[in-house]
Amino acid sequence: MKHYLFFIGILFMTNTLNAQNMKEIKLNAPNKTRGASLMQALNDRESVREFSNKSLSTQDLSDLLWAANGINRPDSKKRTAPSALNKQDVDIYVCLPEGIYLYDAEKNSLKPVAEGDHRAAVGGQQDFVQTAPVSLILVSDISRFGMGDNEQIRLMAAMDAGIVSQNINLFCAANNLVTVPRASMDKDKLKKVLNLKEHQLLLMNNPVGYPQKK
Repeated sequence: MKHYLFFIGILFMTNTLNAQNMKEIKLNAPNKTRGASLMQALNDRESVREFSNKSLSTQDLSDLLWAANGINRPDSKKRTAPSALNKQDVDIYVCLPEGIYLYDAEKNSLKPVAEGDHRAAVGGQQDFVQTAPVSLILVSDISRFGMGDNEQIRLMAAMDAGIVSQNINLFCAANNLVTVPRASMDKDKLKKVLNLKEHQLLLMNNPVGYPQKK
């Protein structure tokens, strides 16, 4: 047991030191006038597992994250995605080839979490995820509900993550990006990389990229 705790401690310190080598990324203000209509986006929505190797532009990444779960009412800090009891339990971790960041909706920025390419952990046994330039990992912090940990709380958390994922899917369909919602991933590895607590649930992920040219 002591050896295990020592290993976890070393891993935590390593991730922390690695994150210190990364810089916070300031995102662009969202462009709220872009994209196809909602009806067209619903018509075009599909799951795609092939991506161009082109990196997402800063504007596309900024708009994607705002659409997913950004603040759309600054006076009340309410989000584009509704959440059970307005607890805003879903956090978005952004997995890029150079590292993983946490989306800070209030500051409209990406906070460093872990250096290195961890897309294989997001993909689990599905290698195609490693070809996506970005993957959005949806984590629910159920402690924000303030009601302990039970089946109902976990159901609300899963529902909230599903809503955020749908926002991602519709934004992609409306803006010439492709994605696929997924629940599979190497959760044990990601929990360590992200330094998640027991009350933080890894629920879904969306690899995102530009479509391959045909």
